[in-house]
Amino acid sequence: MPFLKSVALASLLLTGSAALAADPLPSAIAAAGETAVLTVHAEGAQVYECKAVADGKLVWSFREPIATLSANGRTIGRHYAGPNWEHVDGSGVTARTTGDAPGASPSDIPWLRLEVISHRGKGVLSAVTTVQRINTSGGKVDGACDKAGRLKSAAYSADYVFLHKG
Repeated sequence: MPFLKSVALASLLLTGSAALAADPLPSAIAAAGETAVLTVHAEGAQVYECKAVADGKLVWSFREPIATLSANGRTIGRHYAGPNWEHVDGSGVTARTTGDAPGASPSDIPWLRLEVISHRGKGVLSAVTTVQRINTSGGKVDGACDKAGRLKSAAYSADYVFLHKG
C-alpha cells in the first residue's frame, strides 16, 4: 500500500467517524481543546409522544432515544433516556445539550454538543467531559399526532464522539 494511503487509513482509524464529519464542525457543536477518547456508531430509534401544548393542540414531543452503540462491527454499548451512554466495560455518562446544528436534511435530527453532568463506573467513559452527536440520518417523526399519549418512533443513525479536556 503506498505510504500516503497508509497514512490516510491510519488517520481514519485513529479518529474514527469524526473524520467523516464536516470539517470543521459547526461552531455550535465544536469542542476546542478537547481530545477524542472514543467514536462509536449508533443505530436505533428516536421515540416521540403525542402531547398537548399550551393552546391544546396535539404535537409530537421527543421522549427518548433507544440505540445500540457499535465500533469495528461489534456492539460496545447502548444509548437511552437521560440522555445516557453505557459502555460494556461498565462506564457510563449522562449529559445535557449545550449546542446544536441542523442535520444534513429536514428528516435528520440535529447534530449536538452535550456536556457530561455525571459519570458511572470505571472505564473508557470515566474521563469524558463532552459528547458530540454527528453524521445524523433520520430520527424525525412525521404524520398526524391525533391521540394524546400515543408513541411513535423514527429510525435513526448517528456517530457519537466522546471527548475529554486536556
